[in-house]
Amino acid sequence: MSPRLRPLSVAVVCCAVAGMIGMAGIAAAQQPNTKASPVAPQPAAPQPAQAPAGKAGQPAKDPVVAIVNGQQIHLSELEIAQQSLPQQYRNMPLATVFPALLDRLISSKLVEEDARKNKVTDDPDFKKRMAFVEDQVIQDFWLKKLIAEKVTPEKMKQAYDEKVKNMPPEDEVHARHILVATEPEAKAIIADLKKGTPFDKLAKEKSTDKASGAAGGDLGWFKKTDMVKEFADAAFAMKKGSVSESPVKTQFGYHVIKVEDRRQAPPPTFDELSEQIRQDLERDIVTAMLNQLRANAKIEKFNPDGSTPAPPAAPGTAPAKPAAPGTPAK
Repeated sequence: MSPRLRPLSVAVVCCAVAGMIGMAGIAAAQQPNTKASPVAPQPAAPQPAQAPAGKAGQPAKDPVVAIVNGQQIHLSELEIAQQSLPQQYRNMPLATVFPALLDRLISSKLVEEDARKNKVTDDPDFKKRMAFVEDQVIQDFWLKKLIAEKVTPEKMKQAYDEKVKNMPPEDEVHARHILVATEPEAKAIIADLKKGTPFDKLAKEKSTDKASGAAGGDLGWFKKTDMVKEFADAAFAMKKGSVSESPVKTQFGYHVIKVEDRRQAPPPTFDELSEQIRQDLERDIVTAMLNQLRANAKIEKFNPDGSTPAPPAAPGTAPAKPAAPGTPAK
């Protein structure tokens, strides 16, 4: 096993728009249909009226893709719905998820129509939830609009240059290793190397790290923080071209190390840092905006029961009791 540090396993649970779109349906839509349908084909239905075509008979920019009880579904609605899906589906071409997504939107329209017939929009709880959802959509739309205006390619490049300038150079080592289970095995390998046996030959034959062993023990370039401490300390203490004089013990077993080369790591490229830079800029924009809005706003806070919070106690005095529930703010 390689001495390279393993990242922690992270379980990611994504249930966006679970009520509207079933992921099983989307996944199924991506699989080729290898069996003939047992259902006899139905006569083609008349084509619904489409939005007006563009110039010279070109397709409309936002065509009608279905009509449900007279209610049109436009292509743009599928595009919006796709952006509410997990990332793996958002990045797919719309055509890939189109059949399943359209089917789910049709179901959604039918449920919506039935709910409106039953006057669900008159329910007070519905109105509260709808107002909350509207607030969230307004907030999300406005922040995305501001971010799109302010996170420009020029700002991204400027932030990259600043970030790289402030990054201290890091040493890197290019090394090979042979991993075995016991110290005597490792010492025997060191003895064979001193007799002139090629390192890569012994790595292929004897290393229990089969992945690197197949490449002659090559681990490539790595920083000190990339490896477990015992291995990193030994490798970074060695000179270019040297082989460890004694086995290096880690949690994986006993290593024989050969340092092929050393260098200062080149700075990360713009592409490698672009996502992090974008997130940093977005966070800074939102934080600055909120700070300004809070500074210019009148904000009053109350206890969970609606009472006025007790004023902060002066140093050396007992805390004041909170006002009785229902007491209005002064």
